[in-house]
Amino acid sequence: MNKHDFPKIHFYDQDFVDIYNKTWAMLTDFWIDPSTAKPSTSGCFLYPDGNRSVIDQFESIFASFFLVYSNRNFTASQNIDYFYNHQEKSGAIRWRYDAKSGKPVVNNANPEGVGMPLFAWAEFNLYHKSANKRRIKEVMPKLQKYMTWIDQTFKQENGLYAVPPSASTMFNAPRDKCVYPIDFNAAMAINASHMSALGDILNDKDLSFQYRRMYFSIKTRINSLMWDNDTKFYHDLDKSARRLPEKTIAGFWPLLAELPNAEKAEQLILHLSNESEFGTEHPFPTLSADSKYFRKTGEGFCGSVYPAFNFMIVKGLEKYQHYELARECAIRHLYFVLEGFLPNDSKQKGDVYEAYLPCKEGKASLAKEANFPRPHYLITTSLSTIALMIENVIGLSISLPRKTVDWIIPNLEIMGIENLSLKRNLITILSNKSNRGWEIQMESEKLYYFTINILGQKKKTLPIPSGKCSMLIDKL
Repeated sequence: MNKHDFPKIHFYDQDFVDIYNKTWAMLTDFWIDPSTAKPSTSGCFLYPDGNRSVIDQFESIFASFFLVYSNRNFTASQNIDYFYNHQEKSGAIRWRYDAKSGKPVVNNANPEGVGMPLFAWAEFNLYHKSANKRRIKEVMPKLQKYMTWIDQTFKQENGLYAVPPSASTMFNAPRDKCVYPIDFNAAMAINASHMSALGDILNDKDLSFQYRRMYFSIKTRINSLMWDNDTKFYHDLDKSARRLPEKTIAGFWPLLAELPNAEKAEQLILHLSNESEFGTEHPFPTLSADSKYFRKTGEGFCGSVYPAFNFMIVKGLEKYQHYELARECAIRHLYFVLEGFLPNDSKQKGDVYEAYLPCKEGKASLAKEANFPRPHYLITTSLSTIALMIENVIGLSISLPRKTVDWIIPNLEIMGIENLSLKRNLITILSNKSNRGWEIQMESEKLYYFTINILGQKKKTLPIPSGKCSMLIDKL
C-alpha cells in the first residue's frame, strides 16, 4: 500500500464505488497555479473556467470537507489559506478573488463582497481530520478579525445581520425584499459556535466564552424573529423585520447551527419529506415546490438541486440524530448524480454537474444561460461522491485528536473503507458476512476507539489495538 493511494471504499452497489474512484482521478486536473492558469499541485483548487478563474469562498470552504479524505494527496486547506492571505487591515475577507490578479471580485448586488462566514466550521473539521492544533493557533487571530469586521459592518440594532441575500450564492432565488437573510444569520451562529469550540481546543476560556455568548445572542434573535409558528419554518426578513413568505432552502441552515429546540426541529424536518415542498423525487430543491416561483426545470435557485446545499442539510439532520433520513436522502441524491454521470441513453455524454433537476433525472437548466449548469463541476459535486459517501452512506465519523471512529449504520451490509490515512495511521474497517455471522475486520497501525452504532439495535465502544483483528457482531 502506497500512502499516495486514495482510501478505497467497499459498497454493495459497484456504481457508487466507481464514481467515488473516478472523482479522485478527475480531481487531479483542478489544481491550478492562479497566476499562470497552468496545472500545478502547489496551486489552488479551481474550476478550470477558460481564461478567467475565480477563487470562491463558499466553494473553497465546502471543498475542504471532501479534500480531507485524500490521504494527503491534496492539501485540504490550500484555498482557505488563500483567503486568509488576502485579509485586509479592517479584517475584511471578500467572497471571491480573481485568481490571476488576486483582486476582489465584487458587484452591485454585493458591493462589500461578503460571503457566508463559515471558516471556523471548516477549521473545526480540519482539526478533527488532522489533529493539527498549531494551525488553529495560527489562524485564530485572522478569524477573530474577520468576525469583528462582519459585526461592525453588518450588525443592526435588532442584533441580526443585514447583508445582500446573494452573499449565500443563491443568485436568482425569490428573495427580492430580503434585508435580513436567514442563511447568513444562521451561518454567523455556526461560525460563532465553532469559534467557541476552537477556543476550547486552545484552552482559551475567555475566547470560548466570548463566542459562546455571541452564539446564544444570535440564536435568541433568530428564534424570536425568523421562526414562523404557522408555517413551522425559518424565513428571511424585510427591512422592517417582517417575515417574507417564501420557503427557500436557506431556511434549513438553522439545523446545522443547532438553533431549533427538539420540537421545532421535528417540525422543520417534516418539510424535507413533504413531496409538495422539499421532498421532491431528487432531494432537495432550493425552493419549496409549492412556491409560485418553483420551476421543475430548476432555473438556478428556483428549484435546482445543488450538492453543497444537500450536504448542508444532511449535516444538519445529523445534529438532530436523524441518521436514517440523512442516509436515505444521501443515497437518493447520489443515484441522481450517478444517472447524470452514466446516463441510460447511450447517445448522451455523462458528466457531473453544478445543479440537477428536482423532479426527475438530468441536469438543471436556466433560460438564456447557456453555460448553466457548469459541467464537470467536481468543486461541489465531490461533496456527494466522496464526503457523503464516506460519512453518510458508509456511515463513518472520524476524529483524530479524540482517537475515535464512530460507525453509524441502520443495518449491517457488506461495506467499509480500506487504507484511510489518519495522520500517520492507516486504518481499514470492513463488514462481511461469514458462516459465523456478521463480522467486522479491522486493521490499524495504532490504537483507537471504535464505536459501532447499529441504529435501534446495539451501540458499543471498544478499544481497537494496533495490527489486525476482527469481531463478531452477535458476540457484542
